[in-house]
Formats: sequence, structure tokens, C-alpha cells
Amino acid sequence: MQWVLEQLALSSPWELLAVILAVTYLVLAAHQSLWCWPAAAISCTIYMVLMYQAQLYMYAALNIVYLGMAGYGYWQWRQLPANAVVTAIELGWRGHIKLILLWSVVAALVAMLLLRYTDAEAVWLDTYLAVFSVVATWLLARKKFATWYYWLVIDCAYVYLFILQGFVATALLHVIYVGLVFYAMWQWQREAHK
Repeated sequence: MQWVLEQLALSSPWELLAVILAVTYLVLAAHQSLWCWPAAAISCTIYMVLMYQAQLYMYAALNIVYLGMAGYGYWQWRQLPANAVVTAIELGWRGHIKLILLWSVVAALVAMLLLRYTDAEAVWLDTYLAVFSVVATWLLARKKFATWYYWLVIDCAYVYLFILQGFVATALLHVIYVGLVFYAMWQWQREAHK
């Protein structure tokens, strides 16, 4: 615990602000609040700069996409009824397998390009996590319950990546995300059964 506190003390104020806004985003998303999207947009803008400086180019690019998805999510949620949650795995297992296979190929191609043309760090893990984070965010923007299963896997892997890269506050954010994913699953199920 002492090590974590020491590492947090070494974190930049910008990283800590991005973490606070990212937690705010997920808590608000769990409650299906439209305000989750502005919190996400600000957090993404900060992370975009931090991750580019750290040469985690896919995570930086991911935050550009997240910024666009925050706008899309805001617009989409304004169009949907307040508690419109589909609680089944909407695509079916075959649909999810096809989705995973398709986006795995895309991630592999992007990773190969990054290996060849950049000085990016942790290329394979960063790329796969970035690509599937886009998929999961798209599912969230469409209020698909399956998003939370994707986020559970993604956030666990991000904990490892950010510890590896020395972003302890951001790794801790993803540990918190794992807990919040379970909370969001419970909250969405509860709302769906009201």
C-alpha cells in the first residue's frame, strides 16, 4: 500500500485529474446519466496528450476515438428512452465470435503497422486493448449490456499495461473500473427490472 501511495504522489496532476474524471464517467454511465459523456470527453482529452508523450500511440489514438464516441454517446443517449437497456447478449454468441474475430484481424494489422513505422511501446497489448475498447465503447453508446463483459476483460488487461509502463494512477483507475463494471452490471439489471 505504501508503494501505491508513493507512486500516486509521483503522478502528474493531469493524470490524477484524468483519473477522477474517468471514474466520474463510469459512475455516471452506471446510472445512465447523460453527464457521463462530458466527463469522458474531458478525461479523454487529457489522456490523449499524456499517452502520446509516453509513446503509447494506440492509447493516445484511442482517446481521440473516445472523444468522438463521447459526442456520439451523448447524442445517442438523448435519442433513447431514459432506461433503455437490453439485458441479453444482443448479438448472440455467434455474433460476438464474429465481432471478436473481425476486430482481432484489424488489431493485428494495426499492430504490424505500428511495429514497422513507429517507436511505440507495448505494441500488441496496446493495440488489441485500444481496438476492443472502441468496440466496447460503441456497445456502451448503444446501451448494450454486453459492453460490460468486454470492459471486464479490457480493464483487467489495462491494469497490467499501465503498471508495466509506470502509470500507477491509471493502473489503479482500471482496478477501480473492474469494480465499477460489476456495479454497472448490477445497476443496469436493476433498472431493467423496474
